[in-house]
Amino acid sequence: MTDARSRLLSLLAQKSFRLGQFKLSSGGTSDYYIDCRTTTLDAQGSKLTGEAFLDAIRERGWQPQAIGGLTMGADPIAVSAAVLSDGRLHAFLVRKAEKQHGTGQRVEGFREKGARVVIVDDVCTTGASTVQAIEAAREFGFEIVGVMCLVERTEAGGRTNVEQAATPAPFVSLFTDRDVRQEHLKQAAVQSS
Repeated sequence: MTDARSRLLSLLAQKSFRLGQFKLSSGGTSDYYIDCRTTTLDAQGSKLTGEAFLDAIRERGWQPQAIGGLTMGADPIAVSAAVLSDGRLHAFLVRKAEKQHGTGQRVEGFREKGARVVIVDDVCTTGASTVQAIEAAREFGFEIVGVMCLVERTEAGGRTNVEQAATPAPFVSLFTDRDVRQEHLKQAAVQSS
């Protein structure tokens, strides 16, 4: 694991992971909640997020021109990666629905048809928001070379849904919910000793 990735995991466990009883957007309930935005919108967390995503993209040799996904979870990931890429990677955002005014665009920011792109999301539970972004990106005319999420919730079947929608592009999660939970419990044990 790269230094940026291990430091990002530590920050996610500290800032974004909570134990308790939570209702999920999927309608289910869980004994934990992961709010990645408290990490991806943190100054240090943003930098680590961008570095970890760029490292993972380079490791896979995808060579995209842009990175983006469904607003709002993907926004800080796409922007931090683009900023840290030194101009080699652009960002785009996918609206949940087309604008009803102006130019009526659903894809904002980088808009070059045929461009190689990576779709990103912060948390993948059922995969619905990631699938929406994949469909909108393809409809716009992007070529999807990879799909990535920061944290994959493994119990909800999102991976299967995303992999089916992304085919032939691969789906990669930087961390699973188990990784973050384990790190959170490790930090709690250190604090209590």
